[in-house]
Amino acid sequence: MIGLDTNVLVRYLTQDEPIQAELANQVINKAVKQAELLWVGQITLAETVWVLERAYKIDKEEIINILHALLQTQELIFENHDIVWHALQDYKVSQSVGFVDCLIGRQNLSHDCTFTYTFDKDAAKELKTFQILK
Repeated sequence: MIGLDTNVLVRYLTQDEPIQAELANQVINKAVKQAELLWVGQITLAETVWVLERAYKIDKEEIINILHALLQTQELIFENHDIVWHALQDYKVSQSVGFVDCLIGRQNLSHDCTFTYTFDKDAAKELKTFQILK
């Protein structure tokens, strides 16, 4: 198994830097062709979403589609796949909470936290994994 860094995943998804995109394509396409596994850690995934939203101005619906496709790719192994999947479901139904916050809430829940304290009123209002600290 080989790990993927954020910049490799972003180059693969955006195809914006021709030389780096081609290298990312080669690695990922080879893995798919040879049924090799590629590891994507939660930090890598969180960074990827942040970069796509902030630097590339990709909207929420497209981020959801990208994450859904990535999570269904057999050759990509995600750290805590089930947690990421549940975070994606929370993100889909949320009106104003970002994916990374959804991931934080689900990660903490998986470690037997009853909830996660936050100052983020939207997160506390929209997601059962958060409670406002006041």
